[in-house]
Amino acid sequence: MTRLAWWAVLALLMLPAWSGCREIPADRLYALKLEAPPTDADWERALPRQVVVKGGRLHEMRGQVDLSQDTVHTSTPSCHHGGALPDPIRVDMRAFYTDNDLYLRLSWVDATRDDRLRHWRFDGESWHNEGGLEDGFGLLWADRAEFPRFTCAQACHIKDFAVSGAAFHAGHRMRLKDQGPWLDLWHWRADLSARLGFADDRRLDSEGMHPDQPGELFRENSLAALRPELGLAPFAPGDQPQRDGDNRPATGFRPPGSGAPGYLVDAPRGGRADVSAWSRHEAGRWTVILRRALDTGDPHDILFQPGDTEGVAFGLSIMDHTPVDHYASTLEEILVLLPEK
Repeated sequence: MTRLAWWAVLALLMLPAWSGCREIPADRLYALKLEAPPTDADWERALPRQVVVKGGRLHEMRGQVDLSQDTVHTSTPSCHHGGALPDPIRVDMRAFYTDNDLYLRLSWVDATRDDRLRHWRFDGESWHNEGGLEDGFGLLWADRAEFPRFTCAQACHIKDFAVSGAAFHAGHRMRLKDQGPWLDLWHWRADLSARLGFADDRRLDSEGMHPDQPGELFRENSLAALRPELGLAPFAPGDQPQRDGDNRPATGFRPPGSGAPGYLVDAPRGGRADVSAWSRHEAGRWTVILRRALDTGDPHDILFQPGDTEGVAFGLSIMDHTPVDHYASTLEEILVLLPEK
């Protein structure tokens, strides 16, 4: 057993609530204390937690998606009634913390790297939109005092339910049932947020999702969106980007095969920039490392307290080439920051 692994076991035994004859809970994600940000070697020796997410959709192309929509299931059976379930995804999660920051690593199998949302391509004469989507994930954090047995299902609710004869209609929306409580939401997107190295810091309450810092970060890179008098839908044939891949006006000739992003992204500010992210896709696998302060001082951000044996509850969703139909964890997941030895 490595030195780090031995220390992890000793730290568990030192927890007062787990001393004596009581068993050490195994169904937890444990964060170990480090003096400096974790290295690759640290991550390889960390204590892993396999979080299983179920019920998503693999690479089904959908029509144009409004980025203001809630990223919830609209036709998948994972938390609603429906067809056969796809194979679950196992996400390897590991964690460390320092005096000031929490570090999380998530790694999961994904055969395709989808990080070009609505990407543009120039064919030598005109621009064409390739219509691609993106991978991503969401982490919901909950105070266990307010959510004693938290799972993602508590944030997934049906709205506009209607049945007429044999016809059924229901929309699904990410929101909480009751007013007052809130959840901390970190949303990583393989194109839009990864481009600038962050996860979007938001919160969820009975009204839906809200950014920690008001304002829109993501704008359609579309001349039709900028000039509605053209009578074109954004990204439709005849449309073109406002800016090219070098952030220059997308006018005039350029080499065939030149590209442009589907969305323009502004750098997050204030509380919306609390969660930084580093990512890579290699050998058919995504690996993402997140960093956030243990205490941001924001009343709508979850507080991570070293030595708190109750820990913080969380739920995880994975998006595979879709912002809508996601895989979701179904069990209660808990992060515990082990006390310093």
